[in-house]
Amino acid sequence: MPKSQPNVVIILFDDLGYGQFGCFGSDISTPNVDALAEGGARYNRFHVTGLCSPTRASLLTGRNHHRVGMGQLTESPQTSPGYSAHIPTSAGTLAQVLRNNRYNTMAVGKWHLTPRWERSARGPFDRWPLGMGFERFYGFLGAETNHWAPDLVSDNGPVAPPKGPEEGYHLTEDLTDKAIRLIQDQQQTGTDKPFFMYYALGAMHAPHHAPQEWIDRYRGQFDEGWDVWRERLVERQKELGIMPAGAEPSPRPEWVTPWEEMSPQERRLCARSMEVYAAFLSHTDEQIGRLTRFLAELDILDDTLIFVMSDNGASPEGGLFGSNNYHQVAGDHERDEQETLEQIDELGGFKSYNHYAWGWAWAGNTPFRLWKKFTWLGGTRTSLIAHWPNGISEPGTVRDQFCHVIDVMPTVLDIAGITPPAEINGVTQMDLDGTSFRESFSARETPSARTAQYFEMVGSRAMYCDGWKVTTNHVGPTPPLENQLIPGSPSYDTDHWALFDLNSDFAENNDLSAQHPEIVTRLVNMWWTEAGRNNVLPLDDGWLFRRNRRRAPQQPPRRWVFRPGGSPVSEFVLPPLRFGFTLTATVTAGESANGILAAFADWNQGWSWYVLDGRPVFVVKLFGRLYRFPAEVVLSAGDHTLSVDYRQVKGSGGTVVLHVDDKSSGDGRIAEDLPWFWQMGHPGLLVGRDQGFPVCDDYTPPFVFTGLVHTVVLEVPDEPPARPKAQASTGFAQALRHE
Repeated sequence: MPKSQPNVVIILFDDLGYGQFGCFGSDISTPNVDALAEGGARYNRFHVTGLCSPTRASLLTGRNHHRVGMGQLTESPQTSPGYSAHIPTSAGTLAQVLRNNRYNTMAVGKWHLTPRWERSARGPFDRWPLGMGFERFYGFLGAETNHWAPDLVSDNGPVAPPKGPEEGYHLTEDLTDKAIRLIQDQQQTGTDKPFFMYYALGAMHAPHHAPQEWIDRYRGQFDEGWDVWRERLVERQKELGIMPAGAEPSPRPEWVTPWEEMSPQERRLCARSMEVYAAFLSHTDEQIGRLTRFLAELDILDDTLIFVMSDNGASPEGGLFGSNNYHQVAGDHERDEQETLEQIDELGGFKSYNHYAWGWAWAGNTPFRLWKKFTWLGGTRTSLIAHWPNGISEPGTVRDQFCHVIDVMPTVLDIAGITPPAEINGVTQMDLDGTSFRESFSARETPSARTAQYFEMVGSRAMYCDGWKVTTNHVGPTPPLENQLIPGSPSYDTDHWALFDLNSDFAENNDLSAQHPEIVTRLVNMWWTEAGRNNVLPLDDGWLFRRNRRRAPQQPPRRWVFRPGGSPVSEFVLPPLRFGFTLTATVTAGESANGILAAFADWNQGWSWYVLDGRPVFVVKLFGRLYRFPAEVVLSAGDHTLSVDYRQVKGSGGTVVLHVDDKSSGDGRIAEDLPWFWQMGHPGLLVGRDQGFPVCDDYTPPFVFTGLVHTVVLEVPDEPPARPKAQASTGFAQALRHE
């Protein structure tokens, strides 16, 4: 006998392309997701915002992303209300509403709804999961993390992974273990309360990490390239009813290199990067299978409402040919093809922070054009699967209703019999923007509950109404590679609004703006009305480097004192090291001392200061290059004061000077400027030990200091030098600075 309120599980993928599930046409093995589709319903006209934080905000609040302050990523908040990165208390979350109506609420995985300067032990914790309606949380707060050695949080505090990668650790497996454990703990208490599990995967966001045995399964599968792969995908989509039989896919754009025109080395690299991605997806699918099998063992699968979706379309952030370390692409750094070829067997492994070529992103979004960050369908139309055997008729079929991520929360509340509350915790609530599509569960041919929706993401704009869609050809200034290669308008004043009849033109191929200027005018006017109503204005097409940036309420101090034994200190609260810094450690050393003094990040990008066989060493890993600076002396037993002094040099790079007991003991030069931001995939600064992967092969974490580290002091200049205009590049890493 089904309960009146079903359990709810939302499985949210990251950066997954529209056609990458098997049940949406791919030849990548996803049998467990496919089984959910076979037992439920697939929606082939489901839409999201086009980017991670905004989609998550809309999913969990049932409101448009700008209206709740999440018009962009939490890493780049602005003073404008639509881009504050602060979801207001008047926009209560699905978790808050369900918790107030008998549900236990739990979340695992990626959060990405906390402003960057609030991701530390000092809080505040209002915008952490437990402050927004979840009773339990296990996962990571930022945009991405290293799947072998992640930056983890449990409830309101950082934790280390339960084991190391050499012991078989992988984040997706860990998240699934925790999801199963949380559900088991709730179920075995004898409660009749339903639960809400928000299972937000780090997959398929880069880095694409997968166990080697999963990668080996795909050897050679993508050697024919993305053009052939996409053609076959279109055929399967039509066979499955995902794509209408008479529809045509968008053509290959000029900025995606034809496979046959690439060199053998380039084809080899790109094929391998897709093998790794496919392995990552299949491995993730297996973890979903573990979760659904557990629900079946508990005999609650049929009365659990499960949604499977992605936050946006596939990502192009690997650039033209992919990368073994996409910090280099993200930081606008020149790619070294020969270096990547030499590291090809490391793709997906411990020493990679990899991403595939953007030709695979284009193919993964078949049949649409463009990708993540754009309001063309390649960025905003993603796969949606709903599974609820006790409530969905005609299982295994495809629904073609137009729906949007803001509609998920109203649908869940409708099914659970809950009226959206007028207030939560004494705060009057804004109306939901979403509309329930529950009726489509039982009536496959029912008309779409949603007839209109605006879109805006990083300057790209679109408006949908009654089957018509207008979309701009706007291409913002960043990322630079897109700006250089993708044709389009760089200015709002010259944007062209293309018009498409999505009822007959599934993939936005035929621009009808010249034939129907009156429809264009009507929809563009609708867009401006919606923009005003939802706090979209003022427009800003910066990717992460944006005008009117909101400053942290508390600026980082210029002097920091650290002691061993504490949790990692997030880079998001530390000052930038780019313009210069001094590290000073007071230690008591024994004979032939060894161990970490202070370390940040790992061999993908970071720095470490340690003692090796009694000799202090400072190393920096930057854009694939290792800089190593050993001291000239070996420490004697006893007390010492050690320091590292870095000073930026006019032009590029900087100098490093080591001191032992106030005496110079070695120096050198770093040829490149230090980044504004090192990496997202690491917990932060550690003192007296390291965690995860090392910065270099001199040591293996934790490499605890064998003597005593009393304090490590970090000091940065009181007034950083004025930033030259040449440094005002809007690159991904540079934009994430502390202002």
